[in-house]
Amino acid sequence: GGMKIFDSNNQELMAVRSLERDGNALVIRGKIFGAMPMVAKLTPAEARAALKLLDFKTILFLLTILFRR
Repeated sequence: GGMKIFDSNNQELMAVRSLERDGNALVIRGKIFGAMPMVAKLTPAEARAALKLLDFKTILFLLTILFRR
């Protein structure tokens, strides 16, 4: 199981294996291009910075994406 992230050509960029909490950070574990293991951390400051990139229309889309095919 897991989730995959694709590029604009529908090629797999990353296979996410797990999302875990490490203190106040979100740890993302997976493989890039199906081969290279990767561990990334999302800090609270970076999560707030990401929210600033969203406009109202995109926020609505994110709220409904789980119910789309």
